[in-house]
Amino acid sequence: MFKKVALATALGTAALATAGQAMAAEYVVDTEGQHAFIQFKINHLGYSYILGNFEEFEGRFYYDADDLEASSVEMEVQVNSLNSNHAERDRHFLSDDFLSASDYPTATFVSTGFEPTGDNEGVLTGELTLKGETREIEMPVTLMGEGEDPWGNYRAGFEGSTMLTLADFGIDMSDFPEVMEELELYVTFEGVRQ
Repeated sequence: MFKKVALATALGTAALATAGQAMAAEYVVDTEGQHAFIQFKINHLGYSYILGNFEEFEGRFYYDADDLEASSVEMEVQVNSLNSNHAERDRHFLSDDFLSASDYPTATFVSTGFEPTGDNEGVLTGELTLKGETREIEMPVTLMGEGEDPWGNYRAGFEGSTMLTLADFGIDMSDFPEVMEELELYVTFEGVRQ
């Protein structure tokens, strides 16, 4: 369940027009330096929360501060990399009861549009595919900053979050309290300009 959401939420591949991408600079998400995270949070029976993340993913985005509407992102997440700090629970999340990771080992996100809403803020729209189901989602995102790093690279960093309804991705939560029907997906990453 978490894996599915995290994957979905994981910000995915860009679906910008070729002309738009040609103008926007390409950035590769810095997973080697561990400067990117795909995390999830779900209510546990109304008493507390379960937190977790996906440890293996890759992605790229296109960004031009002077043409924000040409921005796009694409991500692919390895569902089996789900980690909620409890091995038995993780095995259950990956089972056919929730994410069916053996049948659907990857989750993807491909953006279809970006609408600026203010200084360094906007709403990213895209298609999240999790457990074989593709749904359009919206994620408010914020530019955290951009500039040269100490090693001569140019970086830009973003964060965003959204709520996912698990039933939209074929995850049946009918045996659980209503508060467990949704999951919060949080994504933050730096990209290195190519």
